Amino acid sequence: MTYQWDFAFLLHLGPLLLKGLENTAKLWVVALCCGLAIGMVMGIFRSSPSRALRLIGTVYVETIRNTPGLVQLIWVFYALPILTGMQSSPWFAASVSLSLYTGAYTAEIYRAGIASIELGQWEAARALGFGYVNQMRYVVLPQALIRMIPAFGNRAIELAKATTLASTIAFGELLYTAKTIAEDQLRPLETYTAVTLLFTAVLLPVSYAIVRLEKRLGKKGSLHRD
Repeated sequence: MTYQWDFAFLLHLGPLLLKGLENTAKLWVVALCCGLAIGMVMGIFRSSPSRALRLIGTVYVETIRNTPGLVQLIWVFYALPILTGMQSSPWFAASVSLSLYTGAYTAEIYRAGIASIELGQWEAARALGFGYVNQMRYVVLPQALIRMIPAFGNRAIELAKATTLASTIAFGELLYTAKTIAEDQLRPLETYTAVTLLFTAVLLPVSYAIVRLEKRLGKKGSLHRD
């Protein structure tokens, strides 16, 4: 039997998918911004001469990176209210969970970027009288951030795909909306095909921009070395 494709129902249900895509985009932006901020703090902790700060950063990074993102999401949604006595909404739980998840991975990007700065740069900053904080602020981070940009771009794409985890706690992002439509219309193939096309339409230009940026930064780096 040949399957009869029919996308006609999406003509009037398409706006629901677009609303789901909007919610996905909001979650993506919030989790990315918060994750980058958390990652910067933890990345600096991981690079700190202080053993206590390195321990804090290491415990955080290894704990998050070695547990599934779905488990973290479910724990935040179900366990946190028990501990705090405050019920969290699916939006809040997804935002917190994905921010922490992203923070752990970006922390390693920050740590690697900081470690890539030549020892001479640190010594020059120290010779100017800068302490560790000012060395990091004025000399190391500005140079390291440029080297981190391509890795941040790749992490952003991974985060966009990870937002689909929020469908498990009934947050109305794209995948959850698609699941609802597919069950109502009994057309899962067409619905999830539309989801695939929407994700591709959003992420393909981002991926292309990252590749172009990597090439541009690579050319600048080679010119500086020459």
